[in-house]
Amino acid sequence: MKNIIVLFTLTLFIFSCSKENDENTTTPEVSTTFNFIHYWDETAVFKILFNIIQFTNANGDDLSITKLRYIVSKIAFQKANGDDIVISGYNLVDVTNGTNLSFVPSTKIPIGNYSNVSFTFGFDDVYNSGNYPDLNSASWNVPEMLGGGYHYMQLEGKFIDENSNETGYAYHTIRAVDNTGSTLVLQDTSIEVNLGPVNITQNVTFNIAMNIAEWFKNPNTWNLNELNNALMPNYDAQIMMNENGQNVFSLESVIQ
Repeated sequence: MKNIIVLFTLTLFIFSCSKENDENTTTPEVSTTFNFIHYWDETAVFKILFNIIQFTNANGDDLSITKLRYIVSKIAFQKANGDDIVISGYNLVDVTNGTNLSFVPSTKIPIGNYSNVSFTFGFDDVYNSGNYPDLNSASWNVPEMLGGGYHYMQLEGKFIDENSNETGYAYHTIRAVDNTGSTLVLQDTSIEVNLGPVNITQNVTFNIAMNIAEWFKNPNTWNLNELNNALMPNYDAQIMMNENGQNVFSLESVIQ
């Protein structure tokens, strides 16, 4: 009987130590911050520079920016084994009003090595099927006749046209839609932006740069005299925008 009591006590001690060790080895979790910085090639762009024709695109068109806002969603941290930690939610970056230039997700992530960090410019089809009251009130919706869902980006301004007149442009990106037939043909044109690997040891800030000039540059040289408005129902234009957007974002720095 005495041996049974000793064995039972020893078992309880081992179990207690094992549980304590498990608790002590829990991987700490940290906060992440995503800052969005904007350039026209080498020139930093702030809202104070809006409404002035001072930029020149790759086609030689002189232009201004009067509005710039876009959606960032589906931030993901990829582990070495290929598993993803996906942070739900989204952020409407509004450069025009200087709001939401920083995004701090409520979800914390474990410290450690990640083979890639990524986010989505715009909404993929899963996110695009949702209903978001704040985006509705921000007039971010896409009409049902164009497939519904939400904008990816609104970039607007004025340019000097071929007749030397100031003309407005609206470079709006959405899910590409062909509504010329009896049924809508939709193409997800959101862009996955890969920031590369990172070893996270504490609270971390990612400074992400958007080069606005790239939207007009590569691989499609954008002629604003030909493509300046009514771009949302233009399927081919949306595909070209998607192609030009592949190199718009870059990781400027990581701060820990």
